[in-house]
Amino acid sequence: MPLSKQGIEILRELKTLTGSGRYLFPSLRTRDRPMSNNTINVALRRLGYSKDEVTGHGFRALASTCLNEQGWAPDVIELQLAHAERNKVRAAYNRASRLAERRKMMQAWADYLERLRTGADVVPIKRSA
Repeated sequence: MPLSKQGIEILRELKTLTGSGRYLFPSLRTRDRPMSNNTINVALRRLGYSKDEVTGHGFRALASTCLNEQGWAPDVIELQLAHAERNKVRAAYNRASRLAERRKMMQAWADYLERLRTGADVVPIKRSA
């Protein structure tokens, strides 16, 4: 799975917190299983977001939408999201992983998110009094 430089750095930092277990995000009940998507959704609710505002899976939809709008090839996006090919004939013959394009896309995505975090691509909206 191609990751950005920023993503790899975050995972390295997490490893120092989670130790040498099999998962960086272990289940709360047992370290032998990964954290569930429900755990992420509960964390979002505790942060004050309603289920109508955001879900853990919604971040994947957000990434797909933004990457498509930025002009990345839909096939590359779908590969990165690990979506299965729906066309059975194409799935039987196409074994391409397009790793070089996926690496480039993930780095561009991380750089874009970093610019958003620092406010570079955000235009403030002034409200009337």
